[in-house]
Amino acid sequence: MTDVDIKEVIAVQEKAQCLYTVQDVDQHIEHVAKKINRAYQSLNPIVICIMTGGVVFCGKLLPLLDFPMQFDYAHATRYNSGTEGSTLTWRMMPASDLQGRHVLIVDDIYDVGETLSGVIDTCKKLGALSVKSAVLVNKHHKRKHNAEFTVDFIALETSDCYLFGYGMDYKGYLRNAPGIFAVAQD
Repeated sequence: MTDVDIKEVIAVQEKAQCLYTVQDVDQHIEHVAKKINRAYQSLNPIVICIMTGGVVFCGKLLPLLDFPMQFDYAHATRYNSGTEGSTLTWRMMPASDLQGRHVLIVDDIYDVGETLSGVIDTCKKLGALSVKSAVLVNKHHKRKHNAEFTVDFIALETSDCYLFGYGMDYKGYLRNAPGIFAVAQD
């Protein structure tokens, strides 16, 4: 973990623009939960939260899912508390046996998509019958890892800006920000 100047973090939070309030985010999570409920009603899936960013979205989403399911988590990252991605690192693989099971991956953001597609590929290699993904935010830009990859369930859309809040961080901080914020451009 890198040393972070807490004054910098405070300044970033103070200058940030709120893109979505807590009420906005919760409303969109409810909407995406209805779509997931229709898709998984009879499939008995394993829902896997991708730590650490996916924890808030997953925590809000799970109580809204009205079908039998099992829950697990995994920790895969390319950021390691930084602001730029690098090689995919597995800190924790899912503990559940995925063989022959339907899997729903829940993550915070579809940015470049390298982490999410790597997690999905790993679940398929572990024998999952199907793997779909749900993200809180889809960020629009032309740097996607794989132009043919798509996310199955998206709660919110944003332009290409650095985001924090609702599980997304700025240098390991601000995951707890009440809403989704864009870091101000200098």
